[in-house]
Amino acid sequence: MTLVKRNSDNLFPSLFDNFFSRDWMDWNNSNFSNTNTTLPAVNVRENENEYIIEVAAPGMKKSDFKINLDNNQLNISSEQKEEKEVKEHRYSRKEFCYQSFHRSFQLPIDRVDSTTISAKYEEGILSIHLPKKEEAKPKPSRSISIV
Repeated sequence: MTLVKRNSDNLFPSLFDNFFSRDWMDWNNSNFSNTNTTLPAVNVRENENEYIIEVAAPGMKKSDFKINLDNNQLNISSEQKEEKEVKEHRYSRKEFCYQSFHRSFQLPIDRVDSTTISAKYEEGILSIHLPKKEEAKPKPSRSISIV
């Protein structure tokens, strides 16, 4: 018979530790956060001629986005600010809305033709087309003769 040593200290490792160690009145952490900050979903795909990045960002305008390329790092960001003030009857209400995101993608070195990158925003999807350099495109197979 083989003896197996079990560490019984970790039977319920986080149930009590996380609950009692959390500062429930710390309004700066995410305990009670109701801000509307999320990262948009992104699809990255590839075909023979290009890489395509699709960012799901409905309800925005193309002028809300900033896209730049810095040392093979593609940066996509957006910032929206809105301020509303409503005065009706004897009530006054002022609301602020702020949303932003920043996504970065490290592009494959020497595979993307950075001079011909293009982007379009259509039906809530920001599509960024990154054409491949000619040497990065797949080559047709060929037979090699044995001498």
